[in-house]
Amino acid sequence: MSENDIKQMQDKIDEAIRKAQEKLVEKVRQQDGKLIVTRDGKLMAIGASEV
Repeated sequence: MSENDIKQMQDKIDEAIRKAQEKLVEKVRQQDGKLIVTRDGKLMAIGASEV
């Protein structure tokens, strides 16, 4: 694989991850739920509207 091929593959992976995160946040918003995230090394439950 060339460096260009690797870059293109990484870009596709990054985009897929971004889309999955957006779907997760939207689903949690619809259910008025909370997301568990880390901030400053601590686990926190936050509402999707705060994301």
